Amino acid sequence: MKDLNKRFWEIDVLRGLAILVMVIYHLIFDLTYFGIFSFNLSSGFLWWFTRAVAFIFLFLVGVSLTLSYTRRQLQGLEQVNETLFTKYFKRGVKIFLLGLLVTLATWIFIPDDFIVFGVLHFIGIAIILEYPFLNKKYLNLVLGFIFIIAGFILAQFAVSYPWLLWLGLKPAGFITVDYFPLLPWLGVVSLGLFTGKILYPDYKRRFHLPKLSKNPSIEIFSFMGRHSLLIYLLHQPLLILILYLMGVLDLGNLFHFMNVW
Repeated sequence: MKDLNKRFWEIDVLRGLAILVMVIYHLIFDLTYFGIFSFNLSSGFLWWFTRAVAFIFLFLVGVSLTLSYTRRQLQGLEQVNETLFTKYFKRGVKIFLLGLLVTLATWIFIPDDFIVFGVLHFIGIAIILEYPFLNKKYLNLVLGFIFIIAGFILAQFAVSYPWLLWLGLKPAGFITVDYFPLLPWLGVVSLGLFTGKILYPDYKRRFHLPKLSKNPSIEIFSFMGRHSLLIYLLHQPLLILILYLMGVLDLGNLFHFMNVW
């Protein structure tokens, strides 16, 4: 009999590693943004590396959605389809609303670069849009490549209006500190859905892994993976506080960038 309440430690660990690297990147970003050090974040290794980490994180969103949906199917909840849709719809709305709070906070503190459609906005909408495809397999593989290619095509164009930022069409000169449009990133989630169906059919691994879930290092990263949303919401204020307490960021400099003078 399957244990439908178990977690797959490898997914939590990968998500934990991804969120840790994201925190490190945002520390580098803060050091650059506040003029403490100067790093090239717009091109080169750091640019590509952060995209790779984002790819892994959103890919795991797709894998996790597949596992969640499969578990509920095996529990017999697929017979209450409307209830299942409501559950995923509410989860998506909740995460999207958290994204709006991030938008408000960045609009107050960094109005020139505030977040319009960042990773939380994207994940919230993606959970809702991907619901009809949670039980599909190869269709998600095809859609994944279509969405990614479409996103790269849209990125070549600039428009004179901001109303399609969520889709992937940007006005010329658009700047923000966090931007994850539906295209191409919805394709990454779709590839995660496909991979989840292939590697974890019927809520069971198709491959062998050693039992490392009780290893102290694994437990640390698993914990971070399970609480990645909370870490995302809290890490930036904590990073800024730490920089201030270390004396590398003074309040005058901070207030200047917050436009509070």
